Amino acid sequence: MKIVKIVSVIVLGWIASSCKAQEKQQITTSKTYSEISVKEGGNWEGRKYIGGAFKNVQKLKLAPEHTDHSFDIRYEGPGWESNKIGYRLYLDWRNAIDIFGKKTEEIILSKIGQDGFDSYHEMSDWGADILKAGKGIGIGSIDRYLNNERLHFYEVDSTIAKVENNAYNSSVTVNYYGWKTASDKIDFTSELTIKPNQRYTRHTIHPSKAIEGICTGIVKQKNTQLLKNESKNKKWAYIATYGSQSLVPDQLGMAIFYEVSTIEYLVDAEFDHLLIFKPRISPTSFYFLGAWEQEKGGIKSQTEFVEYLNGKLADLNKKNKL
Repeated sequence: MKIVKIVSVIVLGWIASSCKAQEKQQITTSKTYSEISVKEGGNWEGRKYIGGAFKNVQKLKLAPEHTDHSFDIRYEGPGWESNKIGYRLYLDWRNAIDIFGKKTEEIILSKIGQDGFDSYHEMSDWGADILKAGKGIGIGSIDRYLNNERLHFYEVDSTIAKVENNAYNSSVTVNYYGWKTASDKIDFTSELTIKPNQRYTRHTIHPSKAIEGICTGIVKQKNTQLLKNESKNKKWAYIATYGSQSLVPDQLGMAIFYEVSTIEYLVDAEFDHLLIFKPRISPTSFYFLGAWEQEKGGIKSQTEFVEYLNGKLADLNKKNKL
């Protein structure tokens, strides 16, 4: 009996070691990566988590105490990256998406925020957080816009985030159960997927009920203008901004590609350029991206950025996907 127990312990230890080795191999050799890291071993004091250490998990149900700056999730939510750029989602009432500008093509998310909660705001060898979302939507995230107001994710019964990495892409899936805005209460799913060698994220959204006002967009920054274009077949279009709008500050471009038939109207809101989706229950996909001038082989002018966007638009015109 003792021999069986000893063998079991050895086997379980080998499996755990093998899993850790595979995770490390994934991080060091892949061109995409997603993760979510939560603190364990501490305790809640009101709405803040005190003590503990971060541990990566594949799936996380948001603690009922969690809000912005609760310090229980490393860099405030799930992150995903390609060898070109990184993104993170504020997994709280803000539900905004931020950008990590990368000066390297190495996978770097696992290193971010390990030595201090806000350390990623300081420029380092790998890069930094380069987007100030402020009161805005960030880039490509979801909200609801009614009566000239963004309603946010203040009331949600429960939120579950999952990450997945494979040889072809990395993804983050967030399920919001019981999201209440105005007089509507729905379930809502966001799936964010990034591919190797690409800046863009494909965002697929799926509401449980067709309601008005579901929106995405780009946060407004000074020193930029709104850029637009439509594909030859009139099926796809983009909105974009370019200029000295990073936190450095230096040149940053942001864009959203969308199917024209899915959008009800565009809004020049107080803090954002918004795209308002038509009410529908079927899944809807769009693409968003950032392009920072300091990335390896980065785009360094508005002319280059528009050429890059128009190339992607031509691809959508031909293939109906990126």
